[in-house]
Amino acid sequence: MANENASRSVSSRRSDVGGKTTIADSVVAVIAGIATREVDGVHTMGGGASRAAGAVRDTVSRSTDFTRGVKVEVGEKQAAVDLDVVVLYGTEIADAAAQIRSHVANAVERMTGLEVVEINVNVRDVYVPGEDNEEEESRVR
Repeated sequence: MANENASRSVSSRRSDVGGKTTIADSVVAVIAGIATREVDGVHTMGGGASRAAGAVRDTVSRSTDFTRGVKVEVGEKQAAVDLDVVVLYGTEIADAAAQIRSHVANAVERMTGLEVVEINVNVRDVYVPGEDNEEEESRVR
């Protein structure tokens, strides 16, 4: 009979244990920020001032702030998300916004179990490839 006990699996999940799970706003913001950046056509996130400050902070800390351009409100069962994005030139903005909403909602709901009731996508700018490099070169000359 000792062998019976030795072969039991301990990896099964118990669903009869009570308790409360609280998910911080910052957790939802990170999930939403990463999911937004995964959508084709999204160049970066945040408004002009927050992008500039974030770029400096990222350089100094050698890390990326996934919550830049993300604001969330999290309740007990629901979440709402506001996103500030910069899209690549040529991106169909309406399609990109729909893809962002779908991708972010799926990621947040899958990972947290919260119902996403609203996602506002604010397109703050259009990025034109090569535009930044030309400005830097002209200042150097």
